Amino acid sequence: MFFANDRKYFFRPLNSKYREQAVECLRQLYACFYSSMADYSRTYNREQVIEVFQEAITRTPLLDGDTDDEFAMPARGERDLANWVLNLLIEYGWLERLADEATLQSTYAFTRFGRLFTQPMVEAAGGRFRTRHRNTRNTRNALQSFVEQGEVYDLLDAFEYSERIISDFSDVIAELDERKRALVQAVEAQQVVQRASDEFFDFMEKRFMPDLSIRLSADSVEKYRDEIQALLNKARRKQKEFKAGAERELRKIAPELQGDDSRQSLYLMILNGIESRMHNASEVMLPALRHALNSFTRRADIIIRQLSYSGAGHPSRLLAICQEVAAQDESGQAARLAAAGRVMAALNVAVADPDSLRLNAARSRREVNTAVEEHGEIDKAARRALLIQQALELAFSVNNKEMRDYVVAALNKGHRIRSQHLPVENAKGLLMNAHAIEVGSAGQNSSEFAFRVEPTGQRLPTDYFVLTDEFIIELIETDRHAE
Repeated sequence: MFFANDRKYFFRPLNSKYREQAVECLRQLYACFYSSMADYSRTYNREQVIEVFQEAITRTPLLDGDTDDEFAMPARGERDLANWVLNLLIEYGWLERLADEATLQSTYAFTRFGRLFTQPMVEAAGGRFRTRHRNTRNTRNALQSFVEQGEVYDLLDAFEYSERIISDFSDVIAELDERKRALVQAVEAQQVVQRASDEFFDFMEKRFMPDLSIRLSADSVEKYRDEIQALLNKARRKQKEFKAGAERELRKIAPELQGDDSRQSLYLMILNGIESRMHNASEVMLPALRHALNSFTRRADIIIRQLSYSGAGHPSRLLAICQEVAAQDESGQAARLAAAGRVMAALNVAVADPDSLRLNAARSRREVNTAVEEHGEIDKAARRALLIQQALELAFSVNNKEMRDYVVAALNKGHRIRSQHLPVENAKGLLMNAHAIEVGSAGQNSSEFAFRVEPTGQRLPTDYFVLTDEFIIELIETDRHAE
């Protein structure tokens, strides 16, 4: 369980009106410990941590909160607040106190879960460079290294990189939707066409060109999909000894991937997982990214055009006229409005702007039959016919499990049998005999054994059929389950 021991109320430091200060303290301490400016030869005592927290609190605004907040401390100075935040983070499992037995002094560090949950806060604040568009190439390179060198760590790296491809697509799509909403809100709040256009082109130059354009061209999943598929096929065609060794190493290194079925091959599961993720990235996520980018650019184009046509950001003649009319008395307002009405009532013929004309495709209306028909009661003859039909369908039905058990019993601890030698003891056995060759497709669910059905090219008479094709049914051991 996650919420156990000292993590029972893990997120309580982020529930008070000081939550912004707590998050900023975690970010600053994370930067001191793990960023490029970190001094790994230095340990932080309480006084040094308090200094970091105090600086973060000074630069962070206080959120408005209720006065009866049970998780908030009384109003005090910044140093008292830094001490209170430090004690809170230690109490609820974000930080831990380490005692030095030699000097009897305490140092402070992140707990494992504290570091894991602080990292996305640091990444969300920006300022960290990530080559998110290289995960497709990283998947290809790791798979190629595994096929050539046989290191299972490369296969696990490829499995992890393929997972990041999907998450990166989701992050970019969410960012595009968020920027589209922010653009609309900024325009509604300020109605400044210059700022709206500047923000749009700033995003296109600083975000689209360095990352999205590479993701859609140089690092497109469509570009590397065939190459990755070829490497997956090579890994599947490896010799049995190679796959058995890789299976043993994977079970030793990553037992958490095994799941409930201990007979499932981790080697094949990882290869199938990479193949499935590449398919989803190419067929689902890439079109979704293109749709989100198209929607964002169209929305920005519509807003900028609308603001340009309306003359936003410049003195409005309509607003000036309204203010002028509002300053007049009632008789003056009535006269001005009456004059405007006479002008508007006149017929005005003009040529329409071609840019404003749009030819919409005609839509065919669906016709839905909503009539309700009342069915009469089924008579005795219809019920009798229905019962006979159900009995016949049940009598002549054959499922895969029964077919598999029938052939296994006929083999009688052997491995090969000819279709003409299959036993027929009753009507059900005759039906199984007629469908026996279907076991070639029905017995493929096992990860260790499978049936192979091969025609001999001969046609022979039997006790029940005038002439039948002869087949050899063989039970073989596959290499899907590596020993």
